[in-house]
Amino acid sequence: MKSFLLRSFGTTPRLEEVGRPVPGPGEVLVRIAACGLNFADLLMIEGKYQERPEPPFALGMEAAGVVEALGPGTTGPQPGTRVAIYTNGGGLAEYGCFAATRCVPIPDVMPFDHAAGFQIAYGTSHVALDHKARLQPGETLLVLGAAGGVGLTAVEIGARMGARVIACARGREKLAAAKAAGAQHLIDTETEDLRAVVKALGGADVVYDPVGGELFEAAFRATNPDGRLLVIGFASGKVPPIPANHLLVKNLSVHGLYWGGYLNFRPEVLTASMNRLFGWYADGGLRPHVSHRLPLARAAEGLELLRSRQSTGKVVIETGLA
Repeated sequence: MKSFLLRSFGTTPRLEEVGRPVPGPGEVLVRIAACGLNFADLLMIEGKYQERPEPPFALGMEAAGVVEALGPGTTGPQPGTRVAIYTNGGGLAEYGCFAATRCVPIPDVMPFDHAAGFQIAYGTSHVALDHKARLQPGETLLVLGAAGGVGLTAVEIGARMGARVIACARGREKLAAAKAAGAQHLIDTETEDLRAVVKALGGADVVYDPVGGELFEAAFRATNPDGRLLVIGFASGKVPPIPANHLLVKNLSVHGLYWGGYLNFRPEVLTASMNRLFGWYADGGLRPHVSHRLPLARAAEGLELLRSRQSTGKVVIETGLA
């Protein structure tokens, strides 16, 4: 089978022919149809992600496909079940063995390209906005990086939860994607002063930030008293300092959110969130945006689209084995 392997941290991953794996106890063998790319995959290559599997391993943190076989003592999901998988690696391959507990059956109406890019992006935004920030109808939600993989889902979910959404992105094309997802106000960070525009719109009650750097600092100063700031990631490469005295004076709260971390201490939060999201999808209430679908042989090109910020929504790699 083909697998997009990372042999050691800091090197260039390559597509290689390897033996098909055999599932062990508690595992299932999945015929992978599609794999969603994430900014975390780029960090994984450099060995900078918070979880680091030992090389060599196939990249790809979320995938979707069909269960082919069960390992010893594994009771399900049964062969033939269509599943989405969240994992620390292994998605960028034609087949993979994964813990059965990481495999989630997907709705019949959900195609593999949507399922492969659904869990992390939608899960992150829903847990952040609902469980962490307690976003309320009528509040103003400011989304930074609003056309990215997680940012676009924050716009869509925030609008569904009844918030007034302000979307920030670079350039007209990306802002158009945010508007289509439900944003009511748009800020082009290439040409506009984020802080001034947000304050003119009445300030933000909740800030969703997967970018960090200077944009966080501007959004911080445009947050209303008793506001909540969600730290999702640092796509800018810069971790912003947070002035604690301003938190005190304005009664602000800052929440960090690492979606995958909940698997280790409160997995029921993710289960409840995913059930709600799959329900919304099945009802037609969520419309995942996939800007690029590429074959496994072009996985490196897909990662470059993320690195250069040329994509909107998700980049999905398809194996052709659906």
